[in-house]
Amino acid sequence: MAKKGEARQRITLKCTVCGEENYRTEKNKRTTTDRLELNKFCAKCRKVTPHKEEK
Repeated sequence: MAKKGEARQRITLKCTVCGEENYRTEKNKRTTTDRLELNKFCAKCRKVTPHKEEK
């Protein structure tokens, strides 16, 4: 039996417009091998912008 949380990885989401690191989240590295890109609110830009996973 696998350990709990073994496949999960903590990642940081970074704004593509201003470069601000705004969000921390988790993803399953086995099922989602590519980098995440989500539309999230950026407090510095004061609007919804695409945020990409930082390595």
